[in-house]
Amino acid sequence: MRTRHFVETYEKHVSLSHNPVTWSWALLLVLALALLPMVASSYVLSLATTVGIAAIGAIGLNILTGSTGLISLGQAGFLASGCYTTGLLIADYNWPPELALLMAGVVPALLSLLVGVPSLRLKGLYLAITTMAFSFIVTHFLLYAEGITHGPYGVRVEDLNFLGLDLATTTGLYTLVLVTAILVTLMALNILRTRVGRAFTAIRDHDIAARVMGISLVRYKLVAFMVSSFFVGIAGGLMAFQFRFINVDIFNVLLSIEALAMVIVGGLGSVAGAIMGAVFIVLLPEATREALDLLPTGVNNMLSTYIYEIRGLLTGLTIIIMLRIKPQGLVGLWRDVQRYWTQWPLSK
Repeated sequence: MRTRHFVETYEKHVSLSHNPVTWSWALLLVLALALLPMVASSYVLSLATTVGIAAIGAIGLNILTGSTGLISLGQAGFLASGCYTTGLLIADYNWPPELALLMAGVVPALLSLLVGVPSLRLKGLYLAITTMAFSFIVTHFLLYAEGITHGPYGVRVEDLNFLGLDLATTTGLYTLVLVTAILVTLMALNILRTRVGRAFTAIRDHDIAARVMGISLVRYKLVAFMVSSFFVGIAGGLMAFQFRFINVDIFNVLLSIEALAMVIVGGLGSVAGAIMGAVFIVLLPEATREALDLLPTGVNNMLSTYIYEIRGLLTGLTIIIMLRIKPQGLVGLWRDVQRYWTQWPLSK
């Protein structure tokens, strides 16, 4: 019986996975996602693109909140800064989209120092409120600095070509998001298994003990803020390619709460959990809409007018139920299923 717990060599210990079955399933999943444009409709591809962008943002938040234990409600601010950076550089300064997308990660990473440095001595609720205040500052700046950000008029991004991909088509945009999501996933997995990633985990588990062991809390907390904001900013840049018209109304507090919900529902501290949580939260309104269609016409019409309220209600209920029943999230539930079939017929 394979236990998957005992590792005999250092090479296996530092590898992403020493189990060939895991690599096989991962390659099959990537292959299936690559072939999706051949069989899926434009609507399905657009929905999959949204899931991919959400997964990139959730992976970034997971590094900060799940792996380092720093609660953030300012993801809307970092998404907005990345989205506006890409849109403004392309629309006003004629930057190539490749460099504009890269700057979408660099600018939020630098802005994270503005909230990271004052927050070094804060934790828990105080840190969450501080990051939320940063998000409000960013959105107010984008709204009232009309000379720089176009203010309430928004920014329009014209048809683009990104390394040969036509982003005006759903297939081209989906391909770009898929490749970016794979790269971000690999980068996050490699970061978390390095000395920096182990320092993140030590700070999350017990920051005082980590400092006694010689881990610089200032340095690694700032690194966590910057890495997380870089990934979230990349997600914001991809949102500029997807929406084509950027307005500050998109980046509200609910967006930050949904990002935190993805990490909690998926499983704190797990890259796979962040991806699973993003898929679940993004597809939850679609599942709700399908469920409403099964109701009588009168009830369906009445509830459809409150679809956004129902969406927020279901998100909150999902967080409460998941924390009560399965605190490890969807990834913990998946591991339980794996453990059951691995140890069968001796599993309990």
